[in-house]
Amino acid sequence: MTDTAPDSADAGDPALDPSPAARALRYDRDHARSLRALAYRMLGSRAEAEDIVQEAWLRWADVDESTVRHAGAFLSRLVTNLCLDRLSSAAMRREQYVGVWLPEPLIDDAGDWSPNPETQAEFAQDVSVAFMLTLERLSPLERAAFLLHEVFELDFDEIGRRLGRSAAACRQLASRARQHVKSDYARHEVEDEERQRLFQAFMGALQSFDVEGLAKVLTDDAILLADGGGKVTAVPRMLEGGALVARTFVGFVKMPTARDWRVRPARINGLPGYIVYDVAGEPIQTVALRPAPEPGRVSAIYVQRNPDKLGHLPRIEPAPASAPVPPGISAAPEDGAT
Repeated sequence: MTDTAPDSADAGDPALDPSPAARALRYDRDHARSLRALAYRMLGSRAEAEDIVQEAWLRWADVDESTVRHAGAFLSRLVTNLCLDRLSSAAMRREQYVGVWLPEPLIDDAGDWSPNPETQAEFAQDVSVAFMLTLERLSPLERAAFLLHEVFELDFDEIGRRLGRSAAACRQLASRARQHVKSDYARHEVEDEERQRLFQAFMGALQSFDVEGLAKVLTDDAILLADGGGKVTAVPRMLEGGALVARTFVGFVKMPTARDWRVRPARINGLPGYIVYDVAGEPIQTVALRPAPEPGRVSAIYVQRNPDKLGHLPRIEPAPASAPVPPGISAAPEDGAT
């Protein structure tokens, strides 16, 4: 038998239906959610995480379940190793990436991307853009050890088995990663009411082209990060300073190309934000607002414009041809999503 680590899904049970359809159902019901959550946190890409989970299923389908004592441990070990392989090539791609890199956005609660229903309360924290950017600065092994211990709560003996390292080495990897995370990222709980107030204040200033009003919503050291991936125009580097960010953001909204933009409020990686649509109802960017520890202020704006990272977003109905075009962005109907 293999994979002796504890797990609730015991695939070694001979009474389990071995038919392909039954195995696929068990995989989707018992494992896909936690595997998807792990892969997204490792890779920062929803599309790549889905690919990894699909690849894991194809490999699992060729395994004789009777030889595996604990399916969950086997599969999460497989996904971890697939992610480590993917991260090696991803590191090379990131070196050639044009401009700022931001993770592929997760929209609204995206419950399927939390490890399990019981941990959804922590979802907004451990997939926030700031947290994902912090993970990017870790080595692949540090990232894996940290996530498996801190987010998925595995002990270091099990992590060692998954990474092919000793428990002591994995403890050291996780400790180094924790130090980096603590220095770069402070967890900050935000109530839904506060998210709504921030969104309304931000959008109110933006829709009225109020640079001073927007600057008051931002902290003095607020930052703006925008990812165009070299595919569309975007601010090529981080902007810092509330006044500068406010002038820049309002300047974008005043551009003629923004006249037919429509927005739909959304939670983006657990943060208050919105999706921007063109007149045809196609998503062209997401904007996520990171609340500051000081109530009523925003400390960072994350803009995802890379079309390769927006393909999974919902579409809305095209704007009626006869509809008047408002100055600047306008609200899109909530029930227009398709």
